[in-house]
Amino acid sequence: MGDSFHEQLIEDSAFLKADRRLDTELLDKLILQLNRIYPQILSDKEATKFRNLDVPTSVRVGELLSHLQGKGEEACREFYRALHLHVEEVYYSLPTRLRLRDSLDPLAYPRVYQQRYVQNDRGPLFFLGCFSVAVGMALLYYYSEAKVTGGSRALGMAALGLKRKAQEVLIWYTEESLMK
Repeated sequence: MGDSFHEQLIEDSAFLKADRRLDTELLDKLILQLNRIYPQILSDKEATKFRNLDVPTSVRVGELLSHLQGKGEEACREFYRALHLHVEEVYYSLPTRLRLRDSLDPLAYPRVYQQRYVQNDRGPLFFLGCFSVAVGMALLYYYSEAKVTGGSRALGMAALGLKRKAQEVLIWYTEESLMK
């Protein structure tokens, strides 16, 4: 996936601010995870600020996301890691995760296409027409060498499945050989 975690977080921010599953308790778990494991991303003072219960959860989520975006790519990646660890159902319902899942789901979007080896852009009827002309010419050549009158009748019968012009040629040839 070409998107950076920073770009993904910008895209997912509106969803995360509006999602009610990310309540105070879960937000605290995320903040504590980032603060304990990565104090360079979220210091003790910053963690205390984002855990302030006097501020509504949706506002704190927005401020935390803005703070992490300001810290850069590493902070955004660690936020996604913490979100995946503590709030898996929210993580998998993020717009960027859904887009990634849909692009990898073979049932939703088949990625492997059968490759067609096309010799020309004409259809099967063109092939059948060419094949029947070739067969007709082969029969014409074969029976003209044999000079057998029975072959003339077979040639006339072969003309039944051909196009009008090819039928006329084969029937004409059949009539010529019967007259000889």
